[in-house]
Amino acid sequence: MQPSGFRDVGFLAQHIQTTMDFYHPQAIDTKGGFFHHFRDNGSVYDTNTRHLVSSTRFIFNYCEAARYFDNKEYLATARHGLNYLRTAHLNPISGGYAWVINNGQKVDETNHCYGLAFVLLAYASAVKAGIKEAQAYLHETFAVMEQHFWLPEHGLYADEASADWQTVPAYRGQNANMHSCEALIAAFEATGHEPYLDRAVLLAENICVRQTQTTQGQIWEHYNAAWQPDWNYNKHDPKHLFRPWGYQPGHFTEWAKLLLILDRHAPKPWLVETAKVLFDKALGKAWDHEYGGLCYGFSPTGEICDTDKYFWVQAESIVAAALLAKKTGEQRYWQWYEALWSYAWEHFVDHENGAWYRILTRENNTYDDLKSPAGKTDYHTMGACYEVINSLRF
Repeated sequence: MQPSGFRDVGFLAQHIQTTMDFYHPQAIDTKGGFFHHFRDNGSVYDTNTRHLVSSTRFIFNYCEAARYFDNKEYLATARHGLNYLRTAHLNPISGGYAWVINNGQKVDETNHCYGLAFVLLAYASAVKAGIKEAQAYLHETFAVMEQHFWLPEHGLYADEASADWQTVPAYRGQNANMHSCEALIAAFEATGHEPYLDRAVLLAENICVRQTQTTQGQIWEHYNAAWQPDWNYNKHDPKHLFRPWGYQPGHFTEWAKLLLILDRHAPKPWLVETAKVLFDKALGKAWDHEYGGLCYGFSPTGEICDTDKYFWVQAESIVAAALLAKKTGEQRYWQWYEALWSYAWEHFVDHENGAWYRILTRENNTYDDLKSPAGKTDYHTMGACYEVINSLRF
């Protein structure tokens, strides 16, 4: 049964709470950190593997919920997660963070800018939640990113480095820069430190404006060391978890969201205009008129190359639609908001167990009962609800 109003703050808050209830307290590993692999019913199917993305996103989830619901138990759990991040993932000598841990051992110590962005986001969320010591960790993380990933000649971050930082592959990606932008916005909000906001705006302009000059205003995912599009990278693997081939409509709308948040802090006409273009292209090219929802990817020539539906794509598009509706006053964005929420409510939200299914076929069937493998902590879905609530208050 569909709720009476997707724009209702009470509905959005309740949805956050039911999603948190799926993970809490069963996600907590009393020996340290969190469990990262959950079936639809909430049971854990892998107690040993830990991924940096999940470790940091859980911290974000608990910090944001602790703030919104004034919940001391959530805040204590966030501290529990921070302790694991500092003692298990962090290499105190190199300043890097292990990408994957198994049975307590660091099995992949490759440094990923994408991962550091989520470390920065976790610390920013902790500062917002009142964990004062996290402010030093936040500044420390930015300094590491500045030293090892920042490319001043391009105004963007490199993507990856070896554990000792000595080797930086030629691959460049927009995704790491997008999440760095997100984290820097949060860092600015947490500290008031203007250089973080300035860097976020620079990243946004370089990816969304400069890099799209030769791609019809669309954001390509993969580049070479000179920041020229690499049209063949992962062409054989359009479903790659972090680096899929093709244009990603979910990233178009996620960038639209970030541009509108930046406009809140540092208003510039190009931010809103670019957000509109990206959102309109995403919905125009990837909305499935037969089965509903946004498809995952489309090719450089415009054909859908991955018809699957991913939870995060719908969630990011929901919040982008709300922010565009509030900023522009154009009713069509509220219409998209309602359509996206109606689709997600019917097909993605698990009304029996809580949280969202991760991935569906084009026809909206599940592939398996693995609701949350490593990486998915419903940070996208709860984050979308918080941001919509935030926008409704303006």
